[in-house]
Amino acid sequence: MMEWEKLLKLERLNDPNYILKKHRPTYSQDMDRILFSPPFRRLANKTQVHPLYDNDHLHQRLTHSLEVTRVGRSLGIEVGDWLAEERGDIPGDQVHVVAGLVQTACMAHDIGNPPFGHSGEEAIASWFREKFSGSSDILNAVTLEQRPEFEAFEGNAQGFRILTRTEMYKNQGGMRLAMGSLGAFSKYPVSAWAQTQMGDQAIVDGIHYIGLKKYGLFLDDVQTFEHVAEQLGLPSNPLNTPDGRSIGTWWRRHPLAFLMEAADDICYNIMDLEDAYLAEDISFEQVISILEKIARKSNKSYPDQSEQDTISRYRALAISGAIEACVEAFKQNYEKIMAGTFSISLVDASRLAPLFTEIKILARNRIFTARRKTELEVYGRNIVYRILDGLLPLVDELVTKNGDVTKLSSYHTQVIRALNFPTDSLGSPYEALHSLTDFVSGMTDRYAVKVAEMLGR
Repeated sequence: MMEWEKLLKLERLNDPNYILKKHRPTYSQDMDRILFSPPFRRLANKTQVHPLYDNDHLHQRLTHSLEVTRVGRSLGIEVGDWLAEERGDIPGDQVHVVAGLVQTACMAHDIGNPPFGHSGEEAIASWFREKFSGSSDILNAVTLEQRPEFEAFEGNAQGFRILTRTEMYKNQGGMRLAMGSLGAFSKYPVSAWAQTQMGDQAIVDGIHYIGLKKYGLFLDDVQTFEHVAEQLGLPSNPLNTPDGRSIGTWWRRHPLAFLMEAADDICYNIMDLEDAYLAEDISFEQVISILEKIARKSNKSYPDQSEQDTISRYRALAISGAIEACVEAFKQNYEKIMAGTFSISLVDASRLAPLFTEIKILARNRIFTARRKTELEVYGRNIVYRILDGLLPLVDELVTKNGDVTKLSSYHTQVIRALNFPTDSLGSPYEALHSLTDFVSGMTDRYAVKVAEMLGR
C-alpha cells in the first residue's frame, strides 16, 4: 500500500536545500512557476477542440486548464477532508496540501500539447512515421527503442519534459517542482518503448492498467521519474521479455493523478457540450437533455433566461454533480487506488458513467466530425507537415556539422535568425529531433500558420 506521508512529499526536484518560505507553501510556488512560464502562456492560442475559430467564447487550452485547476481544487479539498476527518490517514493541516498538489497537476496537465490539439499530436506522429521509412541521416540514426516517442508523439510526455528539463533550470530539474506535484501530474508513468512492449504484463486484476493506456515519459526522462517515484513510494514493476531480458520499468499511478484526470474529464466533457452549442454543432435541447441529468439539484429559482444563460447554469450544476460523483467513486475504490490496482478512471467508476458515455458518443458523432472542425484539422495537419519538412534539413545539417552554426548554409543561418531556432542540446540525432519537436509542439496555432507560410515552398 502507498503511504500518504511519502505521497505528499514537498521536497523539490534537484533542489534538496530549498528553504520553504513562510506563508507561501511549495505547491503554491509550483503553480506560480507554471502560471508565469512561456509554455503555459502559449496555451492561450492553442486549440482545445475547435482550431482557429473566430468565436472568442470557445475554449482554448488556457481557459480549459484554468477551469480544470479549479475543479481539481474542489476534488482535492473534498478528498483531503475525507482522508483527514473520517479516515485519519492524514493530519488536518495536510488537507490543503492534497488540494494544492492536485491543483498544480491540473494547471500543468496540457502544457505539453502541440498546436491544433490532438490532431496536432497525430500530425507530428504521422509525419515521423512517414519519414522514418525515408533516407534522412538523422532519422536513420534513431534507435528502435527511441522511435515510438516520435511515431506516437504524446503531449503528456512532452509536458513532463517541459516541467523537469526544458524550462527554468534547463537539464537540471526544469521548473524544479515538488515531488508530489510531479507524481500527481503523471497519468502514464511508463516510457514509449516500454508501453509498446507490455503485452500481457499490462493486465492488472484482469483489466488493462489505466496508467499504461498511453505513455508519459521519453526515454531520457525515465531516470528522472524513477527518482521521483522512489521518493514518493510509487510501486515499480520491471518489464521483461519472455526469456527474462529487461526492457524497462513502469510504475503505479500516484493516487492524486486520478483526481487530476477526473477534473480534466469533467471539464472537457461538459464544456465540449457548451462549446458545441456556441459553434452551432448541436442544439440547445441536446445539451440540456444531458446536463440536467448530471446536474446537482438546486432549490434556487431563476428568472427567465436566454438559451445561453440556461446552458451556463446547467453546466455549473453539472460540474458540481460530477465532482460529487467522482469524490464518491474515489472513496468507494480507495483500497485499490492505494494498492495501485485501480484500473479505470473515476468518471467511469462513478454513478454518472452512463451519462458521460452518452456525451462521448454525441461528441464522436456530432462534435468531432463537424465539417468546419474537420476542414481546419486537415489544414492544421498540412501546416505541421510543412513546418517539419522545412526544419528537418536544418536540424540534419546542424547534427552533421556537430552543432557549429558557423558552418551552416546561408539559408539555414537565416532560418535560425528568423525563427530564433534553438541550436543547443543537439549532441545526438535523438536529442536533435527532440529539440525539433520541442520547437514545433511549443508553437501556438497562429504562429504555426505564420512559420508554415515562411517555410513553405
